[in-house]
Amino acid sequence: MIQIGLTGWGDHDSIYAADTKTHEKLQEYSSHFPVVELDSSFYAVQPIRNMEKWVKETPENFQFIVKAFHGMTGHDGEEKENPFETIAEMFQAFRESIEPLQRAGKLGAVLFQFPPKFDCIQEHVQYIRYCKKQMKDIPVALEFRNQSWYEERFQQQTLDFMKQEGWIHAIADEPQAGVKSVPFVPVVTVKDKTIIRLHGRNVHGWNYSGNANWRKVRYLYEYSEKELTVIAEEVKRLEKQSNEVIVLFNNNSGRHAAGNAKQLQQMLGIEFDGLASQQLGLF
Repeated sequence: MIQIGLTGWGDHDSIYAADTKTHEKLQEYSSHFPVVELDSSFYAVQPIRNMEKWVKETPENFQFIVKAFHGMTGHDGEEKENPFETIAEMFQAFRESIEPLQRAGKLGAVLFQFPPKFDCIQEHVQYIRYCKKQMKDIPVALEFRNQSWYEERFQQQTLDFMKQEGWIHAIADEPQAGVKSVPFVPVVTVKDKTIIRLHGRNVHGWNYSGNANWRKVRYLYEYSEKELTVIAEEVKRLEKQSNEVIVLFNNNSGRHAAGNAKQLQQMLGIEFDGLASQQLGLF
């Protein structure tokens, strides 16, 4: 099974009617796609009431890929301070916050996206083991932003480690821009699920950090038909090895994500079942 979605649901204006209100967007989004990446959980552990609300606003078979809180992945100081006194308290609060998604069967996985400074050393390997233990039986996905994990001397060990520890491989397609980027490594590590995150290929913008608007530069990219054709073939190949392949488009700095996702869906000839009913306009 192949599922396609986007990162977040707030900024994809091309799939919403002009008069769609902010609180209506998730429900409208779920009439187009069966899965979404929840990003707000990265910036703050979400109140349970928010999760309960999002469960009610989406169809029965809808899935959320929830980004781990930034304190859990070592992004402290880059986004905001960590309000928790201990690591154990932080993980417990996060687990409790996603319980409504678990009860509803809508938690696809928790995505641990580690920052560029998180390189392949023994200390970090042990921390990943700690994270897996803290998440108990919750499905977890792993994405790196440091090239060292996929260097020739470490790549097979990295993939074997994910398989042994039960980490879903979050395969990244991103610009090849030095040590702060990783190659596209389309390998399944958990048979149940594989995730592909498409960040675009804006080489010049990837390491840009000139001001607060860096996100408007980093993910500014539109995949060409030729590029999507190659991606489609990889997705079909991975589907033969994995029960479910989830493709998430994150190239939305220029509002290209939704269009590219629809394009890939058409290439793959997929019709999604169980979507929400689309709002009907006047005409």
